[in-house]
Amino acid sequence: MTANPPTSERTYVSDAIDLAALPHDFLWGTATSAYQIEGAVAEDGRSPSIWDTFSHTPGRTDNNDHGDIACDHYHRWREDIALMRRLGTNAYRLSVAWPRVLPGGDGPVNPKGLAFYDQLTDALLEAGITPSVTLYHWDLPQVLQDRGGWPERATAEHFAAYASVVAERLGDRVTHFTTLNEPSCSAWIGHLEGTMAPGLTDLTAAVRASYHLLLGHGLAARAIRAAAPRAEIGIVNNLSTVFPATDRPEDQAAARRHDGHVNRWWLDPVHGRGFPADMREVYGVELPERGGDLETIATPLDWLGLNYYFPATVADDPAGPAPRAKAVRRPGVPRTGMDWEIDAGGIETLLLRLTEEYGARRIYVTENGSAFPDVVRPDGTIDDPERQDYLVRHLAACASAARKGAPLAGYFAWSLLDNFEWAYGYDKRFGLVHVDYWTQERTIKGSGHRYAKIVRAHRERGRKAA
Repeated sequence: MTANPPTSERTYVSDAIDLAALPHDFLWGTATSAYQIEGAVAEDGRSPSIWDTFSHTPGRTDNNDHGDIACDHYHRWREDIALMRRLGTNAYRLSVAWPRVLPGGDGPVNPKGLAFYDQLTDALLEAGITPSVTLYHWDLPQVLQDRGGWPERATAEHFAAYASVVAERLGDRVTHFTTLNEPSCSAWIGHLEGTMAPGLTDLTAAVRASYHLLLGHGLAARAIRAAAPRAEIGIVNNLSTVFPATDRPEDQAAARRHDGHVNRWWLDPVHGRGFPADMREVYGVELPERGGDLETIATPLDWLGLNYYFPATVADDPAGPAPRAKAVRRPGVPRTGMDWEIDAGGIETLLLRLTEEYGARRIYVTENGSAFPDVVRPDGTIDDPERQDYLVRHLAACASAARKGAPLAGYFAWSLLDNFEWAYGYDKRFGLVHVDYWTQERTIKGSGHRYAKIVRAHRERGRKAA
């Protein structure tokens, strides 16, 4: 690991996307998650999730925002599918709300909740859009949190049962399933840093949650395959390139620990390597292992999902919490409205790492996007040149990785709609489509039109090649 690498995002020239490097059947998609867009939190039998509880606790989210209405997708999903058709995308990554399907966390199925995703699936397929279904995007039923949540083994077992219910209902039409979205955020941000639901700051609980999340992934993967033999199953991790702030050995070691915390802890067990020994020592928490668990966690996958937003530059922080590495701000590096560093080269580096170090057979970029302040013009249009540039540069980096051998099969822009951005509330907008939260009016932004143009160009290239 080298110190202070030059930012590589500027090596990707705007609009110079090597579309020929991407396969003809490439999935061009957008992504959302249930709690961020659905609203209707108390309709048709849905029970509260940990995010309902967290967001309604004063001071937990910016402006005390919550997802009670969000984008009202539960009622406006037909309009949102029409937007996807206007964008020309052929895939859509959605998540199923566990408390909408199993309000008790386990036990009886809620027919109305499951029927919502049933009709959504049919409508997507009718529109020529492949549904990619995520089973867990952070909305654990509160009733299960009250029983201990992810630090308890029973939650992993309940998750597998829930996965089986969804796969049995949708698996005759849906073949693309994700078990977990960004389990690192669920464990570390939710249980160690405390800035996401359930809002704990307990290292032991966080490590136990991390273990049971991955165990739940393995159990769910097996349950999905049993219920839907044609299913193609993956897990989605939020990964970062990691650099030491200086060449000092202490900072080099901190970068290694941070890489273990955000990357290796989540990749190694799924690939049959067990939990990294160096990170076990860093955490100093005994894992709740039982015989056969590691084999379950390493259940073979059909694909890997990469969520990428920013790199990490870190320095040694010996008195800080695990992993004892603190973020360092690099001067002069462009940043998004989230104050996240922009480095398109990081997505290429990670795609190649998954290919070369972990032997990935198929990879999807399951999230990638940027928040910037949007300005609505007097004529109602939204031009967002910074988001457009971010999009194009990262797509160019993806194509470069594919040209170098990464088995990249699709890209899902985050996100289709502006939405409830977790603890940041509604001020941070990632959407290709602008949402007026007062009227729920949707308007495709300049970035959405740019994405549609890229999708169309790739499709036309494929037709000519045929």
